[in-house]
Amino acid sequence: MNKSLSKKILEYTAIFEPAEEGGYVVSVPALPGCVTQGETFEEASAMVKDAIDGYLSVLKEEGEDIPQERPEVVITKVSVNNPASYL
Repeated sequence: MNKSLSKKILEYTAIFEPAEEGGYVVSVPALPGCVTQGETFEEASAMVKDAIDGYLSVLKEEGEDIPQERPEVVITKVSVNNPASYL
């Protein structure tokens, strides 16, 4: 008996922000509340993968849908006037 297993790879955008005390804080916008940190970029990268795995595992256990990041999401910077310059 030959069973064919396929594993779907999911991709999520992770936002790495330098922390004041050093290292990085990482959040995943498509997974509300999925936030972690690491002392180096490499550690933060590993930690966010672990956080995503845990987040998705809990959703699966609770019978919730697994969020898919929409491919048409655009991430960019937006410039606005500094309110301090209004004075």
